[in-house]
Amino acid sequence: MDALELIAHPARLRIVHTLRGGRTLTTAELGTRLPGVSKAMVYRHVEALAAAGILEVAQERRVRGAVERHYRLRADRATISAEEAVAATIDDHRRIFVTAMAVLISEFTAYLDRENADPAGDLVGYRQHALWLDHTELEELILELRQVIVPRMTNEPAPGRGRYLLSPILFPVEVAPEA
Repeated sequence: MDALELIAHPARLRIVHTLRGGRTLTTAELGTRLPGVSKAMVYRHVEALAAAGILEVAQERRVRGAVERHYRLRADRATISAEEAVAATIDDHRRIFVTAMAVLISEFTAYLDRENADPAGDLVGYRQHALWLDHTELEELILELRQVIVPRMTNEPAPGRGRYLLSPILFPVEVAPEA
């Protein structure tokens, strides 16, 4: 199973998101952070991601006669390369997008179901903006967004620091008029 096929699954993508930021968690800890995903499914998906090298064992220890494994994400393996994106079919892109939206809905629902959910206080945002851009301006925008976002992707958990899910989505909504 390639990275595209592995990551394009809602439960596996949620596991990947949960382990971002240098986290190491056991399968049981992952299960508590993934409401709506059964314990058996979490174990099965962790096993599949580990077998593919997307997750690695960061630590093992004996707990009451069993081996407890702490997993960490191999960020370099948990992405779809530019070559894979170019080679993806229209149906692949549709499937990836549907998976991303399913994960987004699932994560947002889990957030709203928390006892202390406070969308206004947590600065929750879900705005959309229509932009008129030529190809060069689009490339500049993408570069500028990366310059702002990528450095923060290496942040690790720390006191006072919460984990946020940022999901930029960008696609043309109509064909550019001829000049």
